[in-house]
Amino acid sequence: MKNLAETDSPFTPTLVTGADLRTGLAALGVEPGQVLLVHASLSSFGVVAGGEQTVITALRETVGPFGTVVMPSQSWQLCDPDYLDDPALPSAARSKVRQSLPVFDEVLTPTRSMGAIAELFRLQPDAHRSPHPHRSFAAAGLEAREITRVHELSSPFGESSPLARLYALDAVVVLLGVGFDKCTSLHLAEHRAAEGGARALVRNGAALAVSGARQWVSWEEPVVDDAEFVSIGRAFDSAGNVRTTKVGAAVCRAMSMVELVDFAAQQMKILQGT
Repeated sequence: MKNLAETDSPFTPTLVTGADLRTGLAALGVEPGQVLLVHASLSSFGVVAGGEQTVITALRETVGPFGTVVMPSQSWQLCDPDYLDDPALPSAARSKVRQSLPVFDEVLTPTRSMGAIAELFRLQPDAHRSPHPHRSFAAAGLEAREITRVHELSSPFGESSPLARLYALDAVVVLLGVGFDKCTSLHLAEHRAAEGGARALVRNGAALAVSGARQWVSWEEPVVDDAEFVSIGRAFDSAGNVRTTKVGAAVCRAMSMVELVDFAAQQMKILQGT
């Protein structure tokens, strides 16, 4: 009988090194001094020698000391249970959950469903995290503090969010092994496509530290809808606006955030008939 080490494998996993990642980023046009908004899936590459640490190091080395890397660091677990509306959680229990949820802490609160790379990234010693309890972004580098400084509760993806400042800084959107369905920049386009029109709002809330004490804070925020993100991304790509390469098994893309948001907002207006 073969032991585990001798067992024939149906496939040989792709091995990716830091050098492979740096070569791939260069092929995408990533350069020193740029501001990057990165969405990444570690498992998409195959096997990365050194895992998420290697990916983060490659990103930061590529943009250098005058560049900035940003990633979403969302924490869905702290949302108002009524907002999440989990059918497994009966209405009678939601008040107790609301009373028990911990205060959002920019250092202690973990990400949820953001992946291993984003979770380690927010823990970088020089990282800053925006103060939104659910839709935060983490950033490290020259522009990190300014990008994350303000993040209004009622504007998770709007003009008072890090996305607007990334747009103003002419950031590069980098998708490493993920598709346009994970591209948060398109939520800024969604916000701008609706400017001047009525947007549906939903109530949300979180436990926050107010004057040193825990306090439940509620607000209303726009309803978001990513149903058209993939088709809009494909149209943007087909127009020749996306640089693409492959690193290991991962399809990787890079594009101008300004061009993407402007294109997507226009497409969304057409779909809305406005």
